[in-house]
Amino acid sequence: MSKPENEPEYEPETKPEGEPGSEPAPETTSGTPWPDGLRFAFGTLTVFPVAVSRWDREAARAGMLCASVAGLAVGLCAAVTGGLFLLLGAGPLLAAVATTAIPAVLTRGLHLDGLADTADGLGSGKPAADALRVMKQSDIGPFGVIALLFVLLAQVAALSQAYGASWTGGMFAALVSATAARLALTLAARAGVPAARPEGLGAAVAGTVPLRGALLVVVCVTGAGALLGAYDGVYGVVRGVLAVLVACAAAELLLRHCVRRFGGVTGDVFGGLAETAATAALVVLAFG
Repeated sequence: MSKPENEPEYEPETKPEGEPGSEPAPETTSGTPWPDGLRFAFGTLTVFPVAVSRWDREAARAGMLCASVAGLAVGLCAAVTGGLFLLLGAGPLLAAVATTAIPAVLTRGLHLDGLADTADGLGSGKPAADALRVMKQSDIGPFGVIALLFVLLAQVAALSQAYGASWTGGMFAALVSATAARLALTLAARAGVPAARPEGLGAAVAGTVPLRGALLVVVCVTGAGALLGAYDGVYGVVRGVLAVLVACAAAELLLRHCVRRFGGVTGDVFGGLAETAATAALVVLAFG
């Protein structure tokens, strides 16, 4: 997950009131502060100049429910960039590199940093407390480097193949993968998923999203993937749906492993989940 400027390791400027992660998520989304939620989503998940005025649990819940909207905005910027490169005469590979770079730029690279830290923590083989200390270190270990290398290579390769097939296919892949990546964050913030630490943005959003609300967002994003895929007929619709569902499944597997290893989620884990979901969606869309 991203964070406001000048804040280390996904921690917000102002800690939320109460003990993060200790309150059960509300069973309904009535009264959700949607304007504050959108500001929370864009202010913490992107570099767009949006001021986050509230850090309380209610705003965090709304923000995580709106995470896919921020992902759609990031994906649109990435897709337009890739299309522009092709329009200017660049090949599919260069367009793919540019498309991959945009989400990194628009999140200050923090999702990639979270992926690397999560890989280092998991790869350390240490108990939860020690693994969490490894993740907080500023340097990147060998597991983090390997994870970054293969994830970025997979993203660029998949996008290059998509752009090679058609410019619409590449832009479609950019949109779906970025949106699915933020959908994974909504699911990871659902009720029942604890925070591994009592502080940080991961703790601020852990357990805030009601399960029914998370499932509703899954349905909406899956429907959006199907709608976007309609440009390629029934085949495109099926690919759009599969990309979203496989992205969610891949992120869920990583989430459960992290909860077992670390005792819950952190901001770094959220970043790793986003990159895992984006990569899984792109790989699905590369087939066929």
